[in-house]
Amino acid sequence: MRKVILMFAVLFTLSIALTGCRDEKTAGDKIENTADDIGDGIEDAADDVGDAVDDAADEVEDAVDGK
Repeated sequence: MRKVILMFAVLFTLSIALTGCRDEKTAGDKIENTADDIGDGIEDAADDVGDAVDDAADEVEDAVDGK
């Protein structure tokens, strides 16, 4: 009987010792991640607009040169 109780005590101790804690994000971390995502989106959109302007300028230049 003592072996069974001892086994349960050991298993309980191991389960407590090996259980990991989740890393909870704070509100500040969530805000920072959201701001970073928005900044990345704005940067991508600016790059797309810049590429479109360059393409349009090339087309106008080609049209003027008669190509």
